[in-house]
Amino acid sequence: MGEDRRRFLKLAGLTALCAAGKGSLVRLAGAESPAKGGAAKKKIRWAMVVDPRKCLEKEACTACIDACNHAHNVPAFDNPKHEVKWIWKEPFADAFLDQDVRYIDQALTTKPVFVFCNHCDNPPCVRVCPTKATWKREDGVVMMDWHRCIGCRYCMAACPYGSRSFNWEDPRPHIKQVNPDFPTRTKGVVEKCTFCDELLDKGQLPACVTACKEKALTFGDLNDPDSEVRRLLRSRFALRRKAGLGTNPEVFYLV
Repeated sequence: MGEDRRRFLKLAGLTALCAAGKGSLVRLAGAESPAKGGAAKKKIRWAMVVDPRKCLEKEACTACIDACNHAHNVPAFDNPKHEVKWIWKEPFADAFLDQDVRYIDQALTTKPVFVFCNHCDNPPCVRVCPTKATWKREDGVVMMDWHRCIGCRYCMAACPYGSRSFNWEDPRPHIKQVNPDFPTRTKGVVEKCTFCDELLDKGQLPACVTACKEKALTFGDLNDPDSEVRRLLRSRFALRRKAGLGTNPEVFYLV
């Protein structure tokens, strides 16, 4: 075989290899082609906006709590010290201990508000977990892997919002009606609100948002300037719980 033929075959082989691997190399480098129109795809940052005034239209309503508890097999223990909660009510003054609420409408400040995991942009719970059982997704949802949880409760100590619960006993006998589409937990693990990640991945809203007939809960992409959550935050003043701690909570309360 002549030298020219050998050189030709080498060049042809390298060209074919580069062509075949181009897609993989581009993906590995994180430089995939931009979306149509030449604009790169924007990251989603999920957030919740709570309107306490709408909640007060039916003060005794617990539709969002009931929907969440059923969707996620949240147990109802007889011992209140063992309570497991994903969404619950807390007195306004307790929820906003670091806020000067003297001049906010007393119709709000003397009533309870709904609270849950704040899905912080800088979550302290993630930093302290030794097994990475809790982590933050790219869309901002702070997750739990119950199989990795060793029950050390460091995340509970780190969370300044009391948003995590520990299963001191087997929760399964204490579930009123088991939802077969969502896993049950076991004794010795921590759990909390996950913004209904299982529904988000299907393009659906969290169960609490769908269940609220008063439309007191609004969920959407904080990075989208045209989203409903951004529209509400532009039109009304909002509080965030303990925002001064630098956790950057992504649950907002309209006042």
